[in-house]
Amino acid sequence: MENDFQGVLKGQKIAYFSMEIGLRNEIPTYAGGLGVLAGDTIRSASDLKIPLVAVTLVSNKGYFRQSLDVMGNQTEKIEEWTPSSFMTRMQQEVSVKIQDREVKIQAWQYNCKSLTGGCVPIIFLDTNVEGNAWEDRGITDFLYGGDHSYRLKQEIVLGIGGVRMLNALGFKVRKYHMNEGHSSLLALELLKCNNKDATKVKDLCIFTTHTPVEAGHDKFDYRLVEDLIRDKNDEEILRRFGGTDRFDTSLFALNLSDYVNGVTKRHSRVSSELFPGYSIQAITNGVHSYTWTSPFFRKLFDRYLPGWANEPELLVRIGGIPDDEIWQARRNAKKALIDEVNKRTGAGMDYETLTIGFARRMAEYKRATLILSDLERLRKINRRGRIQLIFAGKAHPRDEAGKQLIRDIFRSIETLRNEIKIVFLENYDMELAAKMVSGVDVWLNTPTRPYEASGTSGMKAAHNGVVNFSVLDGWWIEGWIEGVTGWSIGPRLEERLSGEEARLAELDDLYNKLYYIIVPTYYERRDEWFKLINNSIGMIAYYFNSHRMMRRYVTHAYL
Repeated sequence: MENDFQGVLKGQKIAYFSMEIGLRNEIPTYAGGLGVLAGDTIRSASDLKIPLVAVTLVSNKGYFRQSLDVMGNQTEKIEEWTPSSFMTRMQQEVSVKIQDREVKIQAWQYNCKSLTGGCVPIIFLDTNVEGNAWEDRGITDFLYGGDHSYRLKQEIVLGIGGVRMLNALGFKVRKYHMNEGHSSLLALELLKCNNKDATKVKDLCIFTTHTPVEAGHDKFDYRLVEDLIRDKNDEEILRRFGGTDRFDTSLFALNLSDYVNGVTKRHSRVSSELFPGYSIQAITNGVHSYTWTSPFFRKLFDRYLPGWANEPELLVRIGGIPDDEIWQARRNAKKALIDEVNKRTGAGMDYETLTIGFARRMAEYKRATLILSDLERLRKINRRGRIQLIFAGKAHPRDEAGKQLIRDIFRSIETLRNEIKIVFLENYDMELAAKMVSGVDVWLNTPTRPYEASGTSGMKAAHNGVVNFSVLDGWWIEGWIEGVTGWSIGPRLEERLSGEEARLAELDDLYNKLYYIIVPTYYERRDEWFKLINNSIGMIAYYFNSHRMMRRYVTHAYL
């Protein structure tokens, strides 16, 4: 496939634009799932030798470093990093106009190299350039920082500046892939370069939406747009394709993209209802298998399934690996996590207790505290068989509801202090995520439906034989076979319940399955638990990986 693709492209690249990209811990240019997915996309493109070039912002003051006090109050600290330690500054500079100022942009290049010989260059745009006004030098400082004005300035730099920088660097681009609407202003620049021919621009653009609710799509007041962009012709184009009341970045991308997709089958249907009249395809997300598989399972897969890292579909043959070696890999990964937890918290967690993990952005709809809704029922479950819980996640600095979730978890930790071991690990990052998704026994996911477009942490868990226990939303609808690949929580999709009815049904199901099925299976029916471990790898990981996802993008969107 790779050679055929190279032949068709004839030296052209697919330009992949994303506001955030998660590559490694030391480069904190990601906030959560969107950025980590972008990193996995790039790693798979490199492995498969797909001719991609990625564009993002340098975010040289990071997202933030999370600190929590004893009550669970979150404070944010700047997480500055030095681009020159990891990447090369390019000689070329471009500029964009913001208000009446020319804002200069420089670029840093990071090469994501694969052992297969593939390499994806990533261009980090940076406005901290001598000669720029002080306020403009800070445009690329903070990921998702500042107010609407700051955000729109960032989107001007990413979209318009990104296209100009690729041209200045000499890249020949066949398609522009927008990972969410943040970069949709690239289509405005392409219209200028193509005599305002919308048909030509549509042929160049691909748009992947990740947001299943209207409130999640970036919208800007036209007074702000007028103030920052100033060009009347540009404003006319933005109103024509991006909405008359407010500038909707997703609508702009939808109207100027030939191929549009959601990130699961369910999400594409929800998006089609949100944006009626648009053809929205489905390419279900995946995760980079090698990155998210623990060292213990990597070693095992290397021995019994050579080539698995570049052909994750080989994981379907998990049955050929001796049971005791799989069990040992699980034990080693769990020990590594529990040791880390005890080192950080002194909680005294042990290796034998059924361990449940929950780690996400602390956003209200993800409902981190659902399992803590009825502590008496949780105590009853713990009497049936010991459980311990590990939480982690950051709340956006301006998300008070998300911050309250963390405080609520800390309150439950205190209430259950002498009965159930529960910890909240601060400053959730890629390194901690890798330990958690490989080290717990059960991966819990409890979003409010239909707000979970995809979710990928459960896919990472499955690569390590961790069993999923999740509300039927996002990717889990496609991965779930009850009692075979894990368990569902709450009503089926076809059941029409009010919000409160659904929540009560979910709570009942959550507690009942823990009490009657999950705890007894773990402690009393180890052979059944072992089948769940095998099925997680052989029926989920073999399919829900970013190699399969990228092959779909090539055949459906890029060619």
